[in-house]
Amino acid sequence: MVRIPNKTEIKRYNKLFTVLTKYGFKNVMATKQLKKLVPNSYLKDHPDTQKSLSYSKYERIRMVLEELGPTYIKLGQIFSNREDLLPPDLIKELKKLQDKVPETNHFNINEAIEKELNITVSEHFEYINPLPLAAGSLAQVHKAKLLTGEEVVLKIQRPNIVKIIEADILVMTQVAKSLEKHSIQAKAYQPLQIVSSFEKSIREELRFLREINNMKRFAKNFQGNTVIYVPKVYLSLCTDKLICMEFIDGIKVSENGILNSSNIDPVIIAKVGVDLYLKQVLDFGFFHADPHPGNIFILPKTKQICFIDFGMMGTIMPKDKDYLGDFLLYFMQKNVKKIISVLEKIAVKIEISDYKKLEYDIYELIEGVSNTSIQNIKLGDVLSNFKSVLYENKIVVPHYLYMLIRALIIIEGVGLKLDPEFNITDNLQPYISKITRKQFNIKRLFKKNVTRFQDMGTLIDHLPGDIDTILNKIKEGKLVVIHEHKGLKEFQDATSKAANRMVFAIIIAALSIGSSILVIAKMPPLINGIPLLGAIGFLTSALLGLYIIFSVFRKNHY
Repeated sequence: MVRIPNKTEIKRYNKLFTVLTKYGFKNVMATKQLKKLVPNSYLKDHPDTQKSLSYSKYERIRMVLEELGPTYIKLGQIFSNREDLLPPDLIKELKKLQDKVPETNHFNINEAIEKELNITVSEHFEYINPLPLAAGSLAQVHKAKLLTGEEVVLKIQRPNIVKIIEADILVMTQVAKSLEKHSIQAKAYQPLQIVSSFEKSIREELRFLREINNMKRFAKNFQGNTVIYVPKVYLSLCTDKLICMEFIDGIKVSENGILNSSNIDPVIIAKVGVDLYLKQVLDFGFFHADPHPGNIFILPKTKQICFIDFGMMGTIMPKDKDYLGDFLLYFMQKNVKKIISVLEKIAVKIEISDYKKLEYDIYELIEGVSNTSIQNIKLGDVLSNFKSVLYENKIVVPHYLYMLIRALIIIEGVGLKLDPEFNITDNLQPYISKITRKQFNIKRLFKKNVTRFQDMGTLIDHLPGDIDTILNKIKEGKLVVIHEHKGLKEFQDATSKAANRMVFAIIIAALSIGSSILVIAKMPPLINGIPLLGAIGFLTSALLGLYIIFSVFRKNHY
């Protein structure tokens, strides 16, 4: 059954194809071969063409995303740290994407609140500022004051944003399917996996009730910790499209001058803040995935650290948390084989074609860290190199791990801005010691062996039944053995092409010989003393010969 796109989808298709067409011709013009053919005199008279030729392929991809709007900008931002899927030059361009969009035109915040909550604004709010504090691609934030005198912020989704995103995702999925089906080059970038991962991420951001639950879980994790502050949420004024939370009147963590004038030591904030973040990751396995300076505030009165915007959170399963601990420990021990073993357990997709190369790449990474003094180790550089190793060896790890790597790079940057002498390895030392003790903990070893015995018991219980099932399938002739011969299709294609060319060669030889006989015999009809049939035969064999030569050189199969 053929699915007919709805009106919104058609509009988004139209927008997509318009922008791609706009940049597509320029993309062809910008190839190195064509650049050489364009005279300098022409470029001087046509500055627009010269400008277009100056952009690289990946710069144009960024421009396309920017022009297509919020959904596509979000797509680029989310995958700006996925070196396992995209080439480094494209990653560099995607990191330039900004989530700054103008406020919604003709948007009445009071009407939107009343419609969403089914209330009268004047019965709950003293005022709501019609001008937004911030406007993002999915929502905008307005400051307000409750009748009780408490200052709050209202985060409300943009009108029709869900409908637009739904249409964009359908368009993306269809385009990704076509790319995987018809382009070998595009298939290497796994477009369907990119769209699927993006869809999951953006749907989570659109579920504001999930963000509220994230805040509650975060607050529970740090219950009793006086160093951190979690904003209050007004649940009665919240829905899946609206969040009403306490307004945080704090100092941005990046504003060193204001921190100093408020008698707050940036060096202490750097150490305590990063320690709190590592606690989120290594103790709770639930971490803020976007800890940039705009999302971290310092409360001047209490000197507490406050995280805001809990839309993007990373969750690490207990088993994966153990694997991460093992990975960190093996890295410190320089045990390359054990590191690869952990990667194989964590990875969602792994296609290591050369284990020796992977071992060498990881060894080089470890040695690079070992040969650097601890004061000069930059975690951001180490993690970036690690992502390059994953990309080059075709190892795809879970999305949460890339969120974590990105977040750790950001949080290290925040620490360095607060304290130029800051070194995150100092914060990591207590956790490494804790992981080492945990590895040899009697209770843990006992539990691990009990689990192994349980697994063995389950295997023994299921084994007779499994063998019986296999034997029954053999008796009934239903046992199917799937055998994949890698490279066979390519071999068949090459053989088929060779056979076709051989047939062409035989036909050309036959035409040439037959035409020669006709010419020698002067078989009529004659044109200027040359037999017409012989001339046609020679011309046909010459054209076929040129076609074969052209096809060979065009595909570099020579």
